[in-house]
Amino acid sequence: MIQSMTGYGKAVIQLPSKKISIEIKSLNSKSLDLNARVPSTYREKELQMRNKLAKSLMRGKIDFSLYIETNGDAISTQVNEEVVAAYMKQLGNVADGDPVDLLKMAIRMPDALKTEREEIDETEFKAILEGIDEALEAINKYRSDEGAVLKADFEKRIHKIAALLEAVIEVDPQRIANVKERLNKALSDLKEKVDENRFEQELIYYLEKYDITEEKVRLQNHLEYFLESLSSKDSNGKKLGFITQEIGREINTIGSKSNFAEMQQLVVQMKDELEKIKEQALNVL
Repeated sequence: MIQSMTGYGKAVIQLPSKKISIEIKSLNSKSLDLNARVPSTYREKELQMRNKLAKSLMRGKIDFSLYIETNGDAISTQVNEEVVAAYMKQLGNVADGDPVDLLKMAIRMPDALKTEREEIDETEFKAILEGIDEALEAINKYRSDEGAVLKADFEKRIHKIAALLEAVIEVDPQRIANVKERLNKALSDLKEKVDENRFEQELIYYLEKYDITEEKVRLQNHLEYFLESLSSKDSNGKKLGFITQEIGREINTIGSKSNFAEMQQLVVQMKDELEKIKEQALNVL
């Protein structure tokens, strides 16, 4: 079953001292383009998280965000009391002032605050990995739902092209008769006697150049193969893209050989449907 490359997934984890939010967004891309926003504490674990995302999402422009909010009990920045007291003493020696004013100035001085580097809590990281799994499940469901919508649209347009192909087949005898009529009229306008056998041979050769039997058969096969690929086990947007190229090649050949206004109009409609399929196929995983 096909999947869309567009998706969104989110997970929120509530720990005793922290709230962890995980967001994953994806758009279409020719390959995997993964952008991760991770707190500095977890930089050393970023590769592990990237590998987990890449294995599940495979392709697309992916934005991964990990947000960690701490409550008051878990803050890592502390007031360096000794340094602040020293600053206040020095400031008091320079000029008399209210202790509150001295404190306001001292707290802005270098090293007034100290930040202790947090070590990774393995229990917390395990919860983060579980949250990533939850977000991945959500985004993959989103992708599958979008894929079902794409599949329905593809089927509708492929059936429309197939119906137009049937119309081409119906008007083909009329086209051949029209070509013969035009050739006979052109010959009669010359008012010259010609060898009937030779004329028939030339006519057959001329009509063979405009024969579209092979193109009709191949186009029908490509349309059926496209529908089969939509229901295959794996989603393969690149494969669908290759099939649309083959479909387009046959439609173009029919158009170049048609030499008949009614058939050319049908070919234009087929091309229009195919272009819409190509645009949507770019978003298939």
